[in-house]
Amino acid sequence: MFRRALLTAALFALASVPATAETVVNLKSPAPDGAITQLLLTDGRVLVQGFAENDIWTLTPDNKGSYVNGTWKQVSKLPQGYVPLYVASGVLADGRVVFAGGEYLNGNFAFTNKSAIYDPVGDKWTDITPDKHLLPFIGDSAATVAADGRFIVGEKVKKSMFALDPKTLTWSQLAADHKNDFNAEEGWTLLPDGSFLTFDVKDHPQSERYLPNKGKWVSAGSTVADLRGPQNCCGRCIPYGPKGKCYDPPGEVGPAILRPDGTVFAAGAIPDGETTAHTSIYDTTTNTWTAGPDFPNGDQAADTFASLLPNGNVLIEGSNGGQFYEFDGTNLIRQNFSANGIYVPLLVLPTGEVLIAGDRVFQSTGTYKSAWAPAVTSSPASVTRGSTYTISGTQFNGLSQANAFGDEDNQPTNYPLVRITNNSTGHVFYTRTHDHSTMGVATGSKTVSTSFDVPSGMETGASKLEVVANGIPSPPVAITVN
Repeated sequence: MFRRALLTAALFALASVPATAETVVNLKSPAPDGAITQLLLTDGRVLVQGFAENDIWTLTPDNKGSYVNGTWKQVSKLPQGYVPLYVASGVLADGRVVFAGGEYLNGNFAFTNKSAIYDPVGDKWTDITPDKHLLPFIGDSAATVAADGRFIVGEKVKKSMFALDPKTLTWSQLAADHKNDFNAEEGWTLLPDGSFLTFDVKDHPQSERYLPNKGKWVSAGSTVADLRGPQNCCGRCIPYGPKGKCYDPPGEVGPAILRPDGTVFAAGAIPDGETTAHTSIYDTTTNTWTAGPDFPNGDQAADTFASLLPNGNVLIEGSNGGQFYEFDGTNLIRQNFSANGIYVPLLVLPTGEVLIAGDRVFQSTGTYKSAWAPAVTSSPASVTRGSTYTISGTQFNGLSQANAFGDEDNQPTNYPLVRITNNSTGHVFYTRTHDHSTMGVATGSKTVSTSFDVPSGMETGASKLEVVANGIPSPPVAITVN
């Protein structure tokens, strides 16, 4: 919220803090126009919104699968008249990308409802703006792709919720009974049971879960530690809309990440009247919260990014200068690098690295447990270039959405990628996956599936195939490419 004045190239450049080569590595070619937000496409490319706000770029890994040595290409710009900043976003089960709303539009504070969907195959954006009488204001709202594949967004200044049907591209209002407070500044975390968790901003320190199958919110209890920053950060009423309605900012919070052990790590801003920012841990099994470690040195996580590392830890950015921390389940450990500013986007890559602001990757130590990995139970023994196939197994969507922000700029990666490596050359090819059977997380032993398109230009011969979710690959299976 209210970050526009800080959005400069200098802001996103990492500071000259000493960093060892095994933890932070520069990309050979940084994002040509910086990175406001980063989303992982289902063909292995990364889609980035540049600083010009309507310019879109993709990062393609090299033939060894390296994003550090990858190449950038500018793709189609957003539709004319839609130049948004700080949007609700997500990748659908069919591989398309949604940008909905924007705190700013064409450089002006707006809470716009303008929206668009991107087809990576046709390299085309299509306007999907909802009717203004149905959903007049989206702005920088919370959003998620539900387990059933619908893109769900909250109306910024109300308790209302709306769903985009990916098949018809139509919007409809959802039942959202018993919400404690309006949606402003809150984020949603998808849980294994298909519900969304939010910790309230205006009604802090309460939290609640949305049950899509019942269309209502239920209490998730007190967060114990207060995670909300001071109300009305800008000291004034912000006018918006054609009638100049008043928006009184309710405060800021940080991101929340579901971890492999079934807990959610939630980070906060410095509460009003205090000098220390807190964190809290939600147990999805017991539906209870316990206090987590505090941020050191007066730092906080007001509107910042976090990503789940393959080892189960959480990498999180502080908002008082862009210092990074790693939560290991108990401690909040300061990392030896930082950013020149704040709001640097993070994204888990298929390699297990975290892409930072389109110019560096963070490589964590440790590794994942074998039980966290996807497993292939049914796949073709041979495939033909240019054809489409179905593959099935377990945990294709990973154990978490793996990436989060305080409210907007949603960048989850809970969907399967199919990676094929040629045995002879070692060259890596990502196929385009689509039509996943679920967008849920931590699906356990349930059989799930996806379709994948074999690239027409990939190398033939004996190869190995892996399904990758949140940077964790399945055990490889043998496959022959014809």
